[in-house]
Amino acid sequence: MDRSPAQALTWIPVLTTFEAAVRATGMTEELSVAGGLTILAPTDDAFRARFSTANLDQLLLKDTATLRGLLREHLVAGARPVADLASAGTVTTLAGTTLAVATAGSGVRLADRAETICADYRAGGARIHVIDKVLGNLPETAHEEDHAH
Repeated sequence: MDRSPAQALTWIPVLTTFEAAVRATGMTEELSVAGGLTILAPTDDAFRARFSTANLDQLLLKDTATLRGLLREHLVAGARPVADLASAGTVTTLAGTTLAVATAGSGVRLADRAETICADYRAGGARIHVIDKVLGNLPETAHEEDHAH
């Protein structure tokens, strides 16, 4: 039984925030595109390091258009193994951003800031690479205090 990329995300314990973002934006079907997809999925720790709880709640519950844009910064057309990303030297995300890719240990470093932690999960025509930082241009809010709680 071949699982869909959206199903596979639920089985990787460090990707609960990314998986929730995919569901909140209605992008589960988009992950199963013909021709495959490379998913650069930030860990829960990466989201916590980038966004305050209040900011993340705002994105997940109210500002799903912005969140969709952020998720597209983590998707690349074609199911590409990490070795292919490294040999290509750059990739262009579905958001249109070109990222430099360099070999880093057994994985890759993206845009001089994110590195793969685990690579090459296969799911329904997609490749999922778990990364340690959130990509994209949204401002970092993790340092802001959460006064809402």
